[in-house]
Amino acid sequence: MRSASVTRNTRETRISLSVELDGTGKAEIQTGIGFLDHMLELLARHALIDLRVTLEGDTRVDYHHSVEDLGLALGTAFNEALGDRRGIRRYGFFLLPMDESLCECAIDFGGRPFLRFSTSCTNTFVRDFDVRLFEEFFRALSVNARMNIHLNHTGGNEAHHAAESMFKAFARAVRVAVEPDSRETGIPSSKGTI
Repeated sequence: MRSASVTRNTRETRISLSVELDGTGKAEIQTGIGFLDHMLELLARHALIDLRVTLEGDTRVDYHHSVEDLGLALGTAFNEALGDRRGIRRYGFFLLPMDESLCECAIDFGGRPFLRFSTSCTNTFVRDFDVRLFEEFFRALSVNARMNIHLNHTGGNEAHHAAESMFKAFARAVRVAVEPDSRETGIPSSKGTI
């Protein structure tokens, strides 16, 4: 079972999270931020991972700490669940249309954190949630998962669709990258380690 559970408690957030990479897309999400719950449910469903998240954050201040710390916790869980990354495809990519939005995502679970994030969407709010916070989420995730993430939203100016296309494209890329590769019996790196 490629799974991990993470608890992260600070003065700003309290997070309990578990991930099962070989799941069926089940999600039990309670962050106190409705739009974030929706994005995490999409991530679980389209990556076919099982994801449980309970988050209590200082939302009276704003949503920043909750979103960033959740990225840190999820990245840690991915890193622990993948272990030495033996036998996985390692790379994943997906081009995802979401009505007028289009997002491309390419990832590498190769051990080096890096985020390239761009969006053509100039509308930034879905209700009271600023979708620009997702850049912080993906940056924190990339660092703790030790992975490259290239997310490029190239079309569409509806903030909900833009964010949804990003999460779905990322999820589908993750699904490819973490799949066992029947031809790869070792570590998918010429270095012999990741």
